[in-house]
Amino acid sequence: MKKGQIVEGIVKEVQFPNKGIVHVEGEEKTVVVKNAITGQKVRASINKMRKGKAEGRLLEVLEHSQVETESDCIHFAECGGCTYRTLPYEEQLNMKAAQVKKLLDEVCGSYEFEGIKGSPKQQGYRNKMEFSFGDAFKDGPLALGMHKRGSFYDIITVNNCRIVDEDFRKILTCVLEYFADTGATFYHKLRHEGYLRHLLVRKGQKTGEILVDLVTSSQWNSEQPEEEILASLTEKLCALSLQGKIAGVLHTVNDSLADIIQNDRTDILFGQDYFYEELLGLKFKISPFSFFQTNSLGAEVLYETARSYVGETKDRIIFDLYSGTGTIAQILAPVAKKVIGVEIVAEAVEAAKENAALNGLSNCEFKAGDVLKVLDDISDKPDIIVLDPPRDGIHPKALVKIIEYYGCDHMVYISCKPTSLARDLVTLQEYGYGVKKVCCVDMFPGTQHVETIALLQKSNRKRKPDTHVKLSLDMEDYYRIKDQEK
Repeated sequence: MKKGQIVEGIVKEVQFPNKGIVHVEGEEKTVVVKNAITGQKVRASINKMRKGKAEGRLLEVLEHSQVETESDCIHFAECGGCTYRTLPYEEQLNMKAAQVKKLLDEVCGSYEFEGIKGSPKQQGYRNKMEFSFGDAFKDGPLALGMHKRGSFYDIITVNNCRIVDEDFRKILTCVLEYFADTGATFYHKLRHEGYLRHLLVRKGQKTGEILVDLVTSSQWNSEQPEEEILASLTEKLCALSLQGKIAGVLHTVNDSLADIIQNDRTDILFGQDYFYEELLGLKFKISPFSFFQTNSLGAEVLYETARSYVGETKDRIIFDLYSGTGTIAQILAPVAKKVIGVEIVAEAVEAAKENAALNGLSNCEFKAGDVLKVLDDISDKPDIIVLDPPRDGIHPKALVKIIEYYGCDHMVYISCKPTSLARDLVTLQEYGYGVKKVCCVDMFPGTQHVETIALLQKSNRKRKPDTHVKLSLDMEDYYRIKDQEK
């Protein structure tokens, strides 16, 4: 096989996160094709050859899998937001659980795999969406929604998106129609010109409170004053008939060259710049850019599972490392002696302190800084450590320091990327931590993502490092971290 070759074949399995392993007709080799489903017959174009391994871009599904059904979303064929909406939910759960178990079986000894817990809602479950402005094709009409599958530039207007509720769809349609009439231009990523960039919508699943944040550049070039345009938009949004209630309408200026939502300045056009959400009886104040799990009901399942893994907490000190806005710390605090959270994002730490006060929790302490450095300044010694790092997992030096500095008997590791978890579990087992049990929680129905919780217990026996096991993990992650070590 060579680059540019068109191949056809059957998808034998899907490895995490969405890597279809295609057995090519007439060949003994396989090709990795993303966004394919087990049992499909697909046509793909080879776009990468590396060390004898081929990767291809999905061109067409020639035959569907026997387990597939019609998608309930009209945008599915084009939108890059969801991958598995043609799979019945039970099939999605089985696939994700099997993917995680296969990854962990490669690196772990004997452990109890407790399967996967589904999201309480499979439709309209998201409490946050970041929509992008653009066009569906070059020089086409204004669009507002998600990136087209496999495209960095084209935008699909997702006014019938199924992973959000009707309020999100009404707000999106209102904003798109309004700016289409004004003739405002979207921000071109290559030329770095234009005004409209993103629309951020957040809504409390429990409270129904909504924040709407229009994100633009500072390049306003219309004869009509920008203030009048934004005031008129605000009136239209507040006049919408919604199930929830708009708590605030905001305008954020973002002049970053990167295609990200960056807050250079935020002005309140109406109401306030925060809303409230509730989890497991606790209340949380959420700002436009603060981290909060995007599936509120699924988060309750995740945190209840984590709490059960933590076990007995009475008179114990718990460390919540990579604590974000302190959600886990506050859920554990009512039944613990003390909880200390460490987070590198200072804004998140301030939010954690404010939420702890809001919930009347006096035994929570939050520290801002890199875990690798902050641990030196903490005099308390933990009885239990909860790890909830970002997608790339824990920096190797920080992980070794956590292990050697405390030697804590129990750890609970919450991961949003199973390949990062598997890599870190290799190190943890080398230092004497055995994996006792693992459970998955599906926070993102219809997508390839899955959360995983692992309970680790320290023993006196250390495992000999296994280089072969390390190399069987996600190679890009592994070599990136080795470069960081150097």
